[in-house]
Amino acid sequence: MAFLYEKDPAAIYDLSFQRVKTSLVPFDLHPSIEPLITRLVHACGMPDIVPALTWDEAVIDTASAALQRGAPILCDCEMVASGITRRFLPTDNPVRVTLNDPQTPARALANKTTRSAAAVDLWDEKLEGAIVVIGNAPTALFRLLERMRDESVRPALILGFPVGFIGAAESKMALASLADDRSAATKHA
Repeated sequence: MAFLYEKDPAAIYDLSFQRVKTSLVPFDLHPSIEPLITRLVHACGMPDIVPALTWDEAVIDTASAALQRGAPILCDCEMVASGITRRFLPTDNPVRVTLNDPQTPARALANKTTRSAAAVDLWDEKLEGAIVVIGNAPTALFRLLERMRDESVRPALILGFPVGFIGAAESKMALASLADDRSAATKHA
């Protein structure tokens, strides 16, 4: 039996993004955020995530400035890091994953936590002003939020998309709550 499918990489890319852009029409997105939302929908294949997304109005300007000044991109796992197309980065920004760092298992054991959470502690001083992408572990997102609270560190951008049934929804709600609190503080300042 022969399978009929598109084999031309350029055609696959173009058709994919045409479909994504068509699916986004009903959402009336601001032009500054549309490229990011387009990439997110393309990555997961789910236009229905758009109403569940929250963001600060300044996110694109803040993230763009961070990337332009060479901010690192800190990822919770290799799969997420592999999904970053390096040729689109403006300053050859370093993409860092510490999950498989030799120090991580011992740190996890000493802190009685997961390797994903322990790996966040290895981001050290690189966390301030960084782009953080959590696409796997809820414990990594919770640990990031704890470090932000306890150490007053502020990444330039957090893309929080942990998966699973234990802690994923809760960690995303905690991140959204933090964003809501910061927006409210900014509006009232």
